[in-house]
Amino acid sequence: MTEPCDLCAVEARRCIADRSLSPVELLQSCVARIEKTNRSVNAIVAIDVEKARKRAEAIEQALGRGEEIGLLAGLPIGVKDLQATAGLRTTNGSLLFKDQVPVEDEESVANVRQADGVILAKTNTPEFGAGGNTTNLVYGPTGNPFDAAKTCGGSSGGSAVAVALGQVSLATGTDYGGSLRTPAAFCGVVGFRPSPGVVPSIDRASSLNPFRVTGPMGRTVADAHLLLRAQIGDAKGDPLSSSGNRRIPAELTGADLGRLRAALSHDLGCAPVDRAIARVFSERVTYFRHVFKEVQERAPNFGNVHEVFEVLRGTHYVAAHRERLEKSRELLGRNVIDNTERGLDLSPDDVSRAHVEQNVLYKRFLAFFEEVDVLICPAASVSPFPHSQLFVEAVNGERMHTYMRWLTLGYAPTMAMACAAVVPCGVDHLGLPFGIQVIGPNGSDARVLQIAHALEQVLGQNAATSRPLPNVHTLAQLHRRA
Repeated sequence: MTEPCDLCAVEARRCIADRSLSPVELLQSCVARIEKTNRSVNAIVAIDVEKARKRAEAIEQALGRGEEIGLLAGLPIGVKDLQATAGLRTTNGSLLFKDQVPVEDEESVANVRQADGVILAKTNTPEFGAGGNTTNLVYGPTGNPFDAAKTCGGSSGGSAVAVALGQVSLATGTDYGGSLRTPAAFCGVVGFRPSPGVVPSIDRASSLNPFRVTGPMGRTVADAHLLLRAQIGDAKGDPLSSSGNRRIPAELTGADLGRLRAALSHDLGCAPVDRAIARVFSERVTYFRHVFKEVQERAPNFGNVHEVFEVLRGTHYVAAHRERLEKSRELLGRNVIDNTERGLDLSPDDVSRAHVEQNVLYKRFLAFFEEVDVLICPAASVSPFPHSQLFVEAVNGERMHTYMRWLTLGYAPTMAMACAAVVPCGVDHLGLPFGIQVIGPNGSDARVLQIAHALEQVLGQNAATSRPLPNVHTLAQLHRRA
């Protein structure tokens, strides 16, 4: 650790509390890191340093007066560009909103600001979050912090990169088909997909669609947990939000893994997974399987999850984008057009059958967790690929049926309404970050976080499974040449 921005968020907050680090000093360090690296990766797409500095100074002055400060204590925060931020450009990665500057924060962003998080910047995302590769027609692509020519995943790719590089201490993300989890895996950070309603969201086109959630990204499980605690809250505008969804512990002590039954699967029984990634997962399992009471090589029965996902996602896109497609098709990207048109081709019978099957799938998933305590699998089916390639077209020589199919490891748990944490687990066969998913049933957020926290400690004891760190010096050199 050579700079304040390299401190994990929990440690930085401790240093701020004991006055060995000031919020202003930390902010300046993050801004310097952005200036040094962002041209190479394009993670930060909008920024207001002056407003952030004033807020950091106010928090520092409050500390000096002995006043109590919020949970985030002046930590610099990146906000995904799908989320509205008062006074800071929010484009949704779309030409339709390329000049939009909201006057109010989204609900969970307001919660973060109230917890004394310093909103520093917006992070890049594909258009309306559509896709597992962070690129759009407004800002262009975001590169991987370990290889700037490769993708960082999506759709919370800018957030993952910003956290990995120390451009911000923490960042927000959203997740539908793996949008928090795939970038976390590709960038060597932690992403947590909470259960629906834990973090309030009132901006969904269909408020009763439970599959899109907002969550945190950090360098450690404790970091992600810290931001999650700031994000949560009740919101009457979100029918899935209630006080019962807020049972997140104030502290992470870690679960006793020796008392738990773990199910391990390289493909969840339904996902196309690159053979090399499957081998990496099998090899990494040897480093931690012994810590569990019992290990079973099995997966839930996800049934016809592909059709369920594509149908329900299609109806979501029609609700959100039909009018945009009709009026402004020329300004939309390929993925949004594809999803919306697929949705428009659906019949009432297609939609009703998908809802029935999703309900059956959900119940089978709950029953699975009567026999095991946690499900662990890879977080991504492939290694990061060139960001010039919009999506993965084939896995193991088999052509993908849709542009989303390679993301099955993400969307299958979503269709079961699971919560899941991605924990870094060394690097893959190509030397790029590899992550594993720690998955639990709906409502088990606290338990999943505790298990992920304990497993992270085990993984950190071995060089082969510990969190990889990007080479900031190399990126800085690329930045200077750009």
